[in-house]
Amino acid sequence: MRNFDGPRVPRGIALRIKMQPMHAEMTSWQENRTGNSNRPAMRRILLFGLIAFFLSAPCAFPVDELVPPFGFRWTDSMARVDSVLHGAKAKIASREKKENREIWTVEGLVHPGLKRTVFTFKQRALVAIELQYEYPEWSIERYNQRMGEIRKYFDEKYGTGKLVSRSRDNDTDVIQTLVGYQWMVGATMLELFYFSAQHDKLVYRTITVDYKAL
Repeated sequence: MRNFDGPRVPRGIALRIKMQPMHAEMTSWQENRTGNSNRPAMRRILLFGLIAFFLSAPCAFPVDELVPPFGFRWTDSMARVDSVLHGAKAKIASREKKENREIWTVEGLVHPGLKRTVFTFKQRALVAIELQYEYPEWSIERYNQRMGEIRKYFDEKYGTGKLVSRSRDNDTDVIQTLVGYQWMVGATMLELFYFSAQHDKLVYRTITVDYKAL
């Protein structure tokens, strides 16, 4: 079994707009009304209340494409990414070439549970960022809870994700579990995976979030 030094996920906090109560406005109107002469005012208040309700209701706005994390942009040059990583005091642990792509494994980017980040370049331009997270002390229940939280956040932001993997391999000494979801946003793709490998009492678990420009 490969000895991993694994990963975990950035926690997205969905912005929710809460409708403010209109009790004070309605009370003020009731105290100042004088017979039928204030009916137009009442209609205006009711109209404004309806407008406030619809404006304050949570709604999903269409997104043209995913934005890479850490302030990067698609097609950023390798030189710019290198410069930003250097400024953040992150370490490029390895550089690897695969076919027409170059892959950097980076350590030291600060985010709770983040163990490594993998940057992929094509023709020296950024095309993918994979965030890898791991919490050694967490139980499988806590990992499942975290996966649910992240999936819910992405569902609310990008629409319901597609289940692309759900497997469990018990045929060898190493029990492996893989669960993955995918979101397509314009010419970009987001993938969320949970992976675990267990051999006797040795357990490795990780959650990865992968941003890709297609």
